Amino acid sequence: MLAETICSAVSAAGLGIAAIAAYRKRFLPAARIAAYALVPLGLVMTGAVAWIASTAFSPVAWAGFGLLGLAWVLLLSTRAVERRRAGRGGAAVAEAAPRAATPGAPAAPRAVTGKPRAAAEPAGDDFSDIEAILKKHGI
Repeated sequence: MLAETICSAVSAAGLGIAAIAAYRKRFLPAARIAAYALVPLGLVMTGAVAWIASTAFSPVAWAGFGLLGLAWVLLLSTRAVERRRAGRGGAAVAEAAPRAATPGAPAAPRAVTGKPRAAAEPAGDDFSDIEAILKKHGI
């Protein structure tokens, strides 16, 4: 009952503000304010406010939300475990099965020897530009 009264008061105040805006010849903002002001009244008239109020203060409804959350967590965790098992099983099968050498199959790739792709540069080279700028300014 209190929620319906508050929503009605908010709608009445909003319609009053819309009337003032229309009186000042600001019709577009007045129409927008009136539209927003009618939303709480419409929610009261449809029964949505009563449903929300009865759900918010009902322990049975909160227990139902808790069960829905538990079901959601269980579903997500089982999917995660299933994906992890599928990823591990596929890798184990690939490692366990040796390559079959068939006459028409290409040879296994050779190991690449030589220098690593990107050798790490010494830390002194990274700051050479900065040092030059600092020396130029006498720092």
